[in-house]
Amino acid sequence: MRGMAGSGGQKENNLETPLLQNDHTTKEVNFRVKGMKCASCAGSIESVVSKIEGVESVSVSPLQGRAVVRYRPDLTNVDTIKESITGLKYGVDIDSSSQEIATCRLRIKGMACTSCSESVENAVRLVQGVKKATVGLALEEAKIHFDPSQTNPTCLIEAIEDAGFGADLISSGLDINKIYLILGGITNSLEEYTFIESVLEGIEGVSTVEVDPTCQRVTVCYDPDITGPRSVIQCLQEASKQGTISFDVKLDTPSKRGEVERYAETRSYRNQFLLSCLFSIPVFIFSMVLPMAGSAGEWLEIKVKNNLTVGMILRWGLCTPVQFIIGWRFYVGSYHALRRGSSNMDVLVALGTNAAYFYSVYIALKTAMSPNFEGEDFFETSAMLISFILLGKYLESAAKGKTSDALSKLTELAPETAFLLNLDSDGNVVSEAEISTQLLQRNDVIKIVPGAKVPVDGVVLKGQSHVNESMLTGESRPIAKRPGDKVIGGTVNENGCIFVKATHVGSETALSQIVQLVEAAQLSRAPVQKLADRISRFFVPTVGVAAFLTFLGWFIAGVIHLYPKHWIPKGMDEFELALQFSISVLVVACPCALGLATPTAVMVATGKGASQGVLIKGGHALEKAHKVKATIFDKTGTLTVGKPSVVQTKIFSKITLLEMCDFAAAAEANSEHPLSRAIVDYAKALHQQYGLSNNDFSTLETKDFEVHTGAGVSTKIGTRSVLVGNKKLMHLFHIPIQHEIEEFVSDAEQLARTCVLVAIDGKICGAFAISDPLKPEAGLVVSFLKEMGILSIMVTGDNWATARAIAREVGIEMVFAEIDPAGKAAKIKELQKKGMSVAMVGDGINDSPALAAADVGLAIGAGTDVAIEAADIVLMRSNLGDVITAIDLSRKTLDRIRLNYVWALGYNILGVPVAAGVLFPFTGVRLPPWLAGACMAASSVSVVCSSLLLQMYKKPFHVEEAAVVPETSDKGQSPV
Repeated sequence: MRGMAGSGGQKENNLETPLLQNDHTTKEVNFRVKGMKCASCAGSIESVVSKIEGVESVSVSPLQGRAVVRYRPDLTNVDTIKESITGLKYGVDIDSSSQEIATCRLRIKGMACTSCSESVENAVRLVQGVKKATVGLALEEAKIHFDPSQTNPTCLIEAIEDAGFGADLISSGLDINKIYLILGGITNSLEEYTFIESVLEGIEGVSTVEVDPTCQRVTVCYDPDITGPRSVIQCLQEASKQGTISFDVKLDTPSKRGEVERYAETRSYRNQFLLSCLFSIPVFIFSMVLPMAGSAGEWLEIKVKNNLTVGMILRWGLCTPVQFIIGWRFYVGSYHALRRGSSNMDVLVALGTNAAYFYSVYIALKTAMSPNFEGEDFFETSAMLISFILLGKYLESAAKGKTSDALSKLTELAPETAFLLNLDSDGNVVSEAEISTQLLQRNDVIKIVPGAKVPVDGVVLKGQSHVNESMLTGESRPIAKRPGDKVIGGTVNENGCIFVKATHVGSETALSQIVQLVEAAQLSRAPVQKLADRISRFFVPTVGVAAFLTFLGWFIAGVIHLYPKHWIPKGMDEFELALQFSISVLVVACPCALGLATPTAVMVATGKGASQGVLIKGGHALEKAHKVKATIFDKTGTLTVGKPSVVQTKIFSKITLLEMCDFAAAAEANSEHPLSRAIVDYAKALHQQYGLSNNDFSTLETKDFEVHTGAGVSTKIGTRSVLVGNKKLMHLFHIPIQHEIEEFVSDAEQLARTCVLVAIDGKICGAFAISDPLKPEAGLVVSFLKEMGILSIMVTGDNWATARAIAREVGIEMVFAEIDPAGKAAKIKELQKKGMSVAMVGDGINDSPALAAADVGLAIGAGTDVAIEAADIVLMRSNLGDVITAIDLSRKTLDRIRLNYVWALGYNILGVPVAAGVLFPFTGVRLPPWLAGACMAASSVSVVCSSLLLQMYKKPFHVEEAAVVPETSDKGQSPV
């Protein structure tokens, strides 16, 4: 939307209003209208709705029961339009399928446990227009899907802040072609912002401009095929030099702000802990150390008034800043939690520390007022408890930062600068400049020297080199790059100097896509997280009840003398002992560790997987993979290299080999199937071998081209009917297959070769035997899966003989052949009905239905975008060994999550009874509140550290990279 907007939304102030009046963006909404009976009903609706200010067009269909309205969102909204139709006594619903859904990511501040993340989710979901909200506790982020016509990020942030948490906008909408600019040297006048906006809107390719005067920040959306960040900034700089208004402009990077905020949060916890120690350590010395030091602590017992001592006053004075200044965060968190009818860690801490503090204040006041009263204060309990909790939060924050180390390393792979070249029409270098990588645009030509990192995705224009892609794909051996080859941003140029034309920049690069995928995976919740969510709903109230019952039990037992007096420590009475036990129960049972058990493990595992070439799309995929009992492999491009070649030809009529190849290649030129490409490549090579110039078969006139799934293709070339495919296709068109042909096909299939028949005008005239070599690791992977207790199955559209030969070679016992894409998905469902959890490994478009149907879909990274989109896990290296890595990493992660739950629940199961005093009657051992706080902090830190151990994960399966040399022998006839 053009105009001036605040952080994520519009602001109605005097400065912005004139500019908002220039916004002419329209939106469309579809309504389902119930109760319309005739054209007059439609007419009345159109008449009423069209009178609403901001409505530009209305179209109502009484037959379909629908109304389509185009409107200006700055003048009206969906609710107003809906109310006007409802006022005519018609039933109205918004057609959700036609709604525009926007997405934004927010950084959430102040979450302490699972109940906090649930509170944020609930607060956001109550906002009208929100379709889906996911909050990640460990990542401290929220991803929200909403209807932009009903709400915006500003409203979402306000809802979160109203629930007692802080929120900052990370990204809003589709940020792929969006840049953020920081303005400097301006006075915030309307004239300046109007001038800047008009300059930006005048740039060709710029679609949207949003200006935020409060932050002096501009957001620009653009078409990357027309312009880019560098061009936008240059236009602004030139306008500043030539115009009457002078200002500075530089690129802003929102992603960096997140890292700064995380570091600032960790530093804040550290500073608060150190400040707390400044007061708490003297309190501890005055209450625990000096009284046992004989004469050194006698001055603490000097009475100031009645029985009020110097030590008590000092402890009171030192504890108060800790309780109310340093510990103020717990009061704020408790207030907001209780206001929304829930409870969290802050409530437990506030209850415990306040009970200890105010009871101590009561003791201090009573000793000052009564000459006969003597009591023991617990100021050290309050101060030390807050100090230990802050220490735990500091360690937890520092450890959580390390859970995304793998992701941070990925984001840092791209270099900060690049050498931009200016070329003349002959391709000669005119000039060279070093610029920021963020300023690179599509079609820029950059120079990459030996040892330098590739800044963006592109194509080599000039030069030769070897590029190390191990940091992204895990490929240990450098890959040779020549003109025309693709290079990936973040990889390292080993030896030669190359010129690269940028094809994907910014958020479009493979590296950025990987980072976005991993971030989304880390934000998603694994199903096992539901256990923690269910527990957290009643955990804190249960702990509160348990603490109260503990207090009542010990206090009543003491009053009626159910236990001997000598059990009560010196300086305490029955009430004080009961209070100490109840405070310990409140504090030790904090559910923080429980909430961190799953998300921290998922964060580390997805990051570690990405660094090893295995992209896992979320906790759901990670959890399902460990249950896999059967793995289904596609053949071509999965078990095989995916680069089939013609290794034998045979002629069955008087046609020449060259003629047959021309007809077959012309028919297959429009197909993307690997076998089709093999035939076309063979025909081109044949032309080249015999010095024939014309080898562009796609230019031959073809008519009635049709693909027969799982069989082949049919077409007409000139006046001749051509079929290219397997025996299934020949039977489909009732083409007779001679005994000689059957024999040739059978012999080829026994050698694991695919036989493609060519029929012209109803008669088979020749055949191609095509071989696609197995991947070197295929057999080892199948045997390794067998050791893991996982059944390997091959499902392919190829013929039975070839399928059996391939399966026999790799060690697969169960084979399904001659199956179309829908049949693959059906086979998976059959196995699922038998109770098996099925993984599907594939690479092609024809595998996407099966990848979607499987419990876990694993797409080969070199495969099609459709297959990768449908899959749960992407294997970037196209190495089958990564199938084992994905399953093994899933198993290790689930084991780690279970161990985390043992740590988290173990602390509570063991700690709560000890804190409640179960061992005290038998051993005299009790858990003071400050020590309970230390245990609570240790539980959270131990869970995060336990998850961090997944950083040590190593692949269970390694295959030495081997050069694959396909069979190329040709036993065909003379071409002429």
